[in-house]
Amino acid sequence: MSSIKKRPNGKWRARYRDVAGKEHARHFDRKTDAQRWLDGETAGLVSGTWVAPQKRKVTVDEWCDSWLEGYSTRRTSTVRQAKIHLAQIREEFGPLQLSAVRPSMVKSWSARLKADGAAQSYVYRLHGRFSQIMQDAVLDGLIGANPCSKRTAPSSGDQVPYVATTEQVWLLYDAMEQRYKVSILLGAFAGLTTAESCGLRPDDVQWLKREIHPVVLYPAEPLKTDMRRTPVPIADALVTALSGHVAAYPGATILTYENGTQLGPWQLQREFRRARAKVDGLPEGFRYHDLRHYFASLLIASGADVKIVQYRLRHASAKTTLDTYGHLWPDSDESTRTAVEKIMSAKMALADSVRTAGRPS
Repeated sequence: MSSIKKRPNGKWRARYRDVAGKEHARHFDRKTDAQRWLDGETAGLVSGTWVAPQKRKVTVDEWCDSWLEGYSTRRTSTVRQAKIHLAQIREEFGPLQLSAVRPSMVKSWSARLKADGAAQSYVYRLHGRFSQIMQDAVLDGLIGANPCSKRTAPSSGDQVPYVATTEQVWLLYDAMEQRYKVSILLGAFAGLTTAESCGLRPDDVQWLKREIHPVVLYPAEPLKTDMRRTPVPIADALVTALSGHVAAYPGATILTYENGTQLGPWQLQREFRRARAKVDGLPEGFRYHDLRHYFASLLIASGADVKIVQYRLRHASAKTTLDTYGHLWPDSDESTRTAVEKIMSAKMALADSVRTAGRPS
């Protein structure tokens, strides 16, 4: 129910009741202003995008604080990454009320970040984070709609990974300090991530079964999914290399500092960058994580199908595997032609023989 009435003092009083039956009212000098406000409020009620007036004053800064409190139960590395993203979001939108953020602002922000030199993939992730917190604001009833959408999302950039050659992998191995050489083997021949390699313990290697059983991420946090705990079969040569490494550098984890304590991902990345600088042809952005792409390429070249590659890389779905490595499978054009030709040729040959037999001599 809504109405507009003129007060004795000459003001126009517009009022309506929300879905909970609570009355809201405002006074205006002009009836047209009162009608415009009332139309906006009732339209929000009808469309389901109405937000209580007291909630409309929450700023992006304030909501980031509240959102982070609820998000802080995640693993430390995940929260740390979220804080980095939020710092960028606050810098652009912090003082604004949540309801004041418009899709056009989001698109302009993304364009400006790219113009300032931010990587396309990073801008895409920032937009995804902003969309995440704004969608949670919708769920909390702070805004009626998320200003971030597919229309405001920037391109994710070139997602085709660089795959190192076998020669480059061995050059990286040779360029690493002796105590860190085995890390290259874990990435390139077992597909472990940086945090998995740094978290790997001697007991996580099933020596007789020739398997690595990933259990934790650095420093000792549980893996995120059951799929990530899938055992990884390893070659005898890798078993031998790991055994020799553990004997030479004993510790609670496979990778250790000079003093025997657990090696951290930042240190491993630093050592990796030093080695990368000595290898010709590797792009500047090539990371330790990219050794997994080499591992995937080995499996695909050996004839492994998508399900095998998915399980060896411990992807949550085959779609992830195909989206990332689909281009590495051999070109299927000729196999398609061969398959169709085999079926068609038999039928067409039969049809030709029947047609020939039916002709008068």
